[in-house]
Formats: sequence, C-alpha cells, structure tokens
Amino acid sequence: MNFLGYIFGAGAILSAALALWQWAAARKFPLHQKFAGGNFAPAVSILKPLKGCDATTRASLQSWLQQTYAGPVEILFGVAEAADPVCAIVHQLLAENPNCRARFSVCENLAGTNAKAAKLAQLEKLAAHDLILISDTDVRVPPDFLASFVAPLRDEKIALVNCFYRLANPTTTAMKWEAVAVNADFWSQVLQSQTLKPLDFALGAAILVRRPALNEIGGFASLADCLADDYQLGHRIAKLGHRIALCPVVVECWDAPQNWARVWNHQLRWARTIRVCQPLPYFFSILSNVTLWALLWFMAGWPQFSLALTQRGGEQHFQFAYLLPWGALLAPALWLLRIGLAQNLQRRFTPERKLISPAWLVPVRDLLNAAIWLAAFLGNTIEWRGRKMKLRRDGTLVEL
Repeated sequence: MNFLGYIFGAGAILSAALALWQWAAARKFPLHQKFAGGNFAPAVSILKPLKGCDATTRASLQSWLQQTYAGPVEILFGVAEAADPVCAIVHQLLAENPNCRARFSVCENLAGTNAKAAKLAQLEKLAAHDLILISDTDVRVPPDFLASFVAPLRDEKIALVNCFYRLANPTTTAMKWEAVAVNADFWSQVLQSQTLKPLDFALGAAILVRRPALNEIGGFASLADCLADDYQLGHRIAKLGHRIALCPVVVECWDAPQNWARVWNHQLRWARTIRVCQPLPYFFSILSNVTLWALLWFMAGWPQFSLALTQRGGEQHFQFAYLLPWGALLAPALWLLRIGLAQNLQRRFTPERKLISPAWLVPVRDLLNAAIWLAAFLGNTIEWRGRKMKLRRDGTLVEL
C-alpha cells in the first residue's frame, strides 16, 4: 500500500470508530420519554416570533394553543409588519381559541440584523411570567409537550431546557437528503459531544429559560445582531455557570417543499454558523465523514495488476499477478456500516417509517457534506430569508 493508502486507511478506520461512538451515545439517551406532570406546573410565557407562512403554519401554531397543561400559560405572537400574511392566520386562531391567554403584537422599529431576536426582545418586555419559552414558526408539538418540557426545571440549578427536533415532512429529494443530516446525524452528534462535556449551547426549535438567567446575559436584545441566537443564548448562560438540560421529547419542524438550491443555502448557512461558533470542532468534523474517507481509501487501494517475465526449467513464462489491497476490501464494508447506523438512528428518531430517507441518500449526504464543509471556509456571506449578510468572526451579522 502506498503512503496515501495508509493515510486514507487511518482516516476511514477513525471515521468508522467515531460513527460507532456516536451511535452508542445516541442509544443511551431516553429518546421520546415523557415526564408525568404531577404537581409541578409553573407559569410559562411562550414567545412566538413570526414571519411569513405556508400551508403548514396554521397547524403548527394551533398545536401551541391546544396544550393540556395544568399551569398558567400565555402566548405572545409577534410580527414585524401588520401586512404579513401570517397575521390573518393568528387572528383566526385567537378567535377559535377564546379560552387561551394569547396576544398578538406588531413589533415595530426592530433593532438589530437578526429580526427574530429583535422581535423576542420586544415580546420579552410583555411577558408576564418568569419562565420564558421561545419557539420558531414551523415548530409543531404534541398536546402534552409543556408538561414534559418544564419537568427538568425541578432542579433549580438548571436555567435552560431545550430539545431535539426532526424534519417532519421531507417532501422532496433535497429535503430527504437534509433529513439524513437532521434526523440521523445532528441529534446523535450532540449526544456524542455531551459524553465529553456538559451541553453549553441551545438548540433553537424550542427553548425554555428562566428570566433571571436571561437578564444576566442582557436579555434577547443582546442577541439582536447574532446569527446563531439560539446557540449564543445557551452558550452565554452556560458560561455564567448555569446548567442546560435536554428534554427527551422531540418536536417537529414542518416546511413547505424546498428545492436543492434552498436546501443547499440552508445547509451552507448552518455550516458557516457552526464554523464561527465552534471553529476547531467544526474543522475536525471532516474526520467523521465515513463515506468520504472510505472512498479515498478505496481509490488509493485500487486493485493492482502486474505481468512479469519469469524463467522456469530453462523456459521463459509470463506470470500474471493480482493484488487486492485492504482499502478495496474494507471500504465497502465501511459504507454498509455507515448506512446501517444512519438508518437505525433515523428509525429511532422518526416513528413514521415512511418519513425515513432512503439508504442511498446517506452516502450522497456525506459526499455533499464534504463540499459544504469546504465551502464553509471559503466565504463569510450567507443568505437568510432573502437577505444577504456578512458573517463576522464573532458570529454577528452585517447586512450587505
């Protein structure tokens, strides 16, 4: 085997070991486990910053208005413009649910490049309770979600609770490709990192935070120029010595059908965000790409043929030699291992079998992810809701 063969072989074996570690960490987590509410039902203010809508928006928002929670709950919806089409949906839902304590606000004169965080800063002032839950427009939850979500706060040392999310309606091939990243890889990678250190960031689909901890970091206004407001919220709270908990209940993210261009832009924005937030771990994340390293090993260990002239018994003969290096033998086994682990993780994460992405998209996910990994280091511009912005090294944004 040549020198490159040894390098790629070591990378392939290491990536497979990391994949097995990731899978084992995910297996230990009590995924989908719900907590009995009992007598613990503290008051919660739910903040929902909104922008735009699609065919899934109404059902997603309605799921928050239909919570079977024993404690006091208020829901504050906020938009930047009264002409936003989502306003009509919110008004209809409020009329249909008169018993819910819910309000609608137009958040004008937003300060900051991150419109979501700027809306949250205004809604925060209107919130009546000391437990504040924030969630995106496209997030859908089961009726008993709140009871499980507040349960970790029985421990007074925990200042923030968050949870995993899954892509619930991957209707196009591009979305199914992205679903491999979210429904198989992302959540298990978070649990893998948690085996090394306590969670020190937050996942943005649903976050529950104590107001005193939020005030310590300057409230949502301090995040108004950050791209990864969810990451920064958790990271800054963790730096102050507070603990972050993961709720085992998984929420759903529902989106309108998206093509390859939109999915690619979303993944690139995500990659550049992670690169800025965690530059060293993101740089070394390429080592966990099983498909890439196994492919390089396979190519470096391509079957070799030789034809030699030998002499036996005074006569000359041509001798044919065939060598099948280890890379060509083991790379296919590593591909099958990667596909099997990814499909198993998807099955655990996604109860509906019809929503599991097909196996052939797993290696496609890995190879395209290698291109995204490289692109993440080749620029600092992102596209977010039709706006082009420059991402600074500190994670803040400047609109172009």
